[in-house]
Amino acid sequence: MPAEPRLRDGARLALTTLTVAPVRAGRIDRVTAGTAMALAPVVGALLGVPLAGVLLTLGAVTAPLVAAAVTVAVGALLTRGLHLDGLADTVDALGSYRRGPAALEIMKKPDVGPFGVVALVLVLLVQAAALAELAGRSWPATLAAVVTAVAAGRLGVTLACRRGVPAARPEGLGALVAGTVGPVALATGTIAVALLAVAAVPERPWQGPVAVLGALAVAAGLLRHVVRRLGGITGDVLGATVELVTTLVYLGLTLSG
Repeated sequence: MPAEPRLRDGARLALTTLTVAPVRAGRIDRVTAGTAMALAPVVGALLGVPLAGVLLTLGAVTAPLVAAAVTVAVGALLTRGLHLDGLADTVDALGSYRRGPAALEIMKKPDVGPFGVVALVLVLLVQAAALAELAGRSWPATLAAVVTAVAAGRLGVTLACRRGVPAARPEGLGALVAGTVGPVALATGTIAVALLAVAAVPERPWQGPVAVLGALAVAAGLLRHVVRRLGGITGDVLGATVELVTTLVYLGLTLSG
């Protein structure tokens, strides 16, 4: 496929997969999927801009924690809550101590178990608390921090779809995107997000990149565990990776030096 149509179709697939943007899907195959997953951090950066706008606007007229809670809610709305759902399903499956098909069957169930509930509460609390702290910084630093965290979360998807990581099922989103991202695309995305993170903590320019790389390292460890337990990745695992990396980057950006 020529580069331009592939990039266009990949961008459409990335937007429809990662946001509620009403974009008509183009060609969908593994080549397009690889482009889409490589572009995931770009979609995250674009998503982070309005979220930062919500945080900054509300932070000027109401309590920081209220502004932060609304920002988290808007983020869930703009992604249809799919990443949070994926987090709950993945944690329930891992918490069951079952393996392979038995664990995957738990992930298919529509209800949320106790492990998933705890994971959701903790992630939402940490994100809201971190955003409340970020709301008190200068607007350029707040903008950079939110965009960095949201972009890094989607970079976690790029990491999860790298070559060598299998799909847990022969069908579904995981089967479409697993192993489609090459090392150059992953390295490029990582460098871009790490550079973006420099502006998130201007008084300590190293802190942002370290937060991003540290979160990705944790995500890589989780992915290895998931592959051992489930046999590979699924769409739910991708959602869990988004929320894990986003939360860890928010936390890393708020730590005091």
